[in-house]
Amino acid sequence: QVQLVESGGDLVQAGGSLRLSCAASRSIFSIDSMGWYRQAPGKQRDMFATIFSYGSTNYADSGKGRFTVSRDHAKNTVYLLMDSLKPEDTAVYYCNARVAVNSYWGQGTQVSVSS
Repeated sequence: QVQLVESGGDLVQAGGSLRLSCAASRSIFSIDSMGWYRQAPGKQRDMFATIFSYGSTNYADSGKGRFTVSRDHAKNTVYLLMDSLKPEDTAVYYCNARVAVNSYWGQGTQVSVSS
């Protein structure tokens, strides 16, 4: 089992930055991958950034260049730094952890970007 708690969501102006955090209840060394998803109203939940246990990262096109995923093993936390935010980035952002065939979700954190 893995419990995930996201934080850091806020209301920001376009062009601003935010850093989201996802704290895991166990060592992230033991987690195969941790990803960030987002879901805008009326749309499906999409993955846009993943960090794997061996350190490599993967970004969807919507996340490349503006979003950076990183981690702190000592804090069992994964971060998402979002720069140059746009109104279309408004969504609930979810953290996901995968351990073998199991998938775990946090409760989500709201990011709203005003124009």
